[in-house]
Amino acid sequence: MIPRLLALLCSAFAFTVAANMANAHEIRPAIVTAEFSESGQYNIKVVANIEVLLAGIGPEHDDTRDAPEARVYTGLRALEANAIEERFRAFAPRWLEGIEVKFDGIRGQPQLDRLDIPEPGNTALPRRTTIYLTGKTTPGTPAFTWRYAAAFGSSVLRVQRADSNEMASYWLKDGTRSEPIPVTGAPARSLLDVFSQYLVLGFTHILPFGLDHILFVLGLYLLSTRLKPLLVQVTAFTVAHSITLGLGLYGVIALPASIVEPLIAASIVYIAAENFLTDKLTPWRPYVVFGFGLLHGLGFAGVLHEIGLARSDFVNGLIAFNIGVELGQIAVIAIAFLATGLWFRHRSWYRTRIVRPASTVIGCAGAFWLVERII
Repeated sequence: MIPRLLALLCSAFAFTVAANMANAHEIRPAIVTAEFSESGQYNIKVVANIEVLLAGIGPEHDDTRDAPEARVYTGLRALEANAIEERFRAFAPRWLEGIEVKFDGIRGQPQLDRLDIPEPGNTALPRRTTIYLTGKTTPGTPAFTWRYAAAFGSSVLRVQRADSNEMASYWLKDGTRSEPIPVTGAPARSLLDVFSQYLVLGFTHILPFGLDHILFVLGLYLLSTRLKPLLVQVTAFTVAHSITLGLGLYGVIALPASIVEPLIAASIVYIAAENFLTDKLTPWRPYVVFGFGLLHGLGFAGVLHEIGLARSDFVNGLIAFNIGVELGQIAVIAIAFLATGLWFRHRSWYRTRIVRPASTVIGCAGAFWLVERII
């Protein structure tokens, strides 16, 4: 019994460390915000992991540890902000060559203005640097296009027009050039374009990138081998996060990530602990899941706030993102069922050998995140 318990604890610890390191080493797209003034000035803000750029790690790697330059990246992450800025300014001409800013097909010449680089802090976590570019548009009311070199990864483009507070957003992968965007008028976007973009964004926010949401959904799945408890929980969770996703996106409810993220971690711990103690749907569990769903919805809303969603696209984007999230959750449950439930759910040892060990690992990961996010 003791050796098995020790092995389980070691596995839980390894999984927890791996979960944390995956977040630390994940390569995320650059968030690009372009603003245009009526005087013909434009400002572009790029939020990116510049250590990835300096190390030369390309988008073919989802995780920095998989790249041959992983050791270089680790060394860069530990440097002070002024040392990183010095290196990036030397690298900037090459980086700017990979940025294509055009007005009516005429290439502009954005200039590097300044950088906002956080100090290293916890070197186990990536730091997101803000790079400020500036330049002049061509005369008149030209159409703007943006392209971020494929070698630098994907980008999310947010465009602030000169004559409005409206923000249009575009997710550009693999060096894709944006469509022409009038700097003084909103471009017409088809319903299909908006729907498909945010559908994919919602799905990928769960699978593969939303490890904390994945573990929560797995916790719901592991409670019982019967279908009804799963449907009750998933319905409560879906209704709840749909409510706060919409309210959070419209600005009716707003909580800082410093509160939401630890509570999401706490929800994972609670679900895992209850799975360990019971295999039945308690009368209070659907209400608890509903409450936690409200928190997860605020987390989803934070993603859309970061990327930006034009008011004209709010309804379509919100519905598509929510559907994408649901499809991601269904995919997680389907994978778990095919891996365990389909073969083993009727075995006498299913709960002792699968549910309890898996719930222990999930609970340890949630506890680790809870402490980390509070600290």
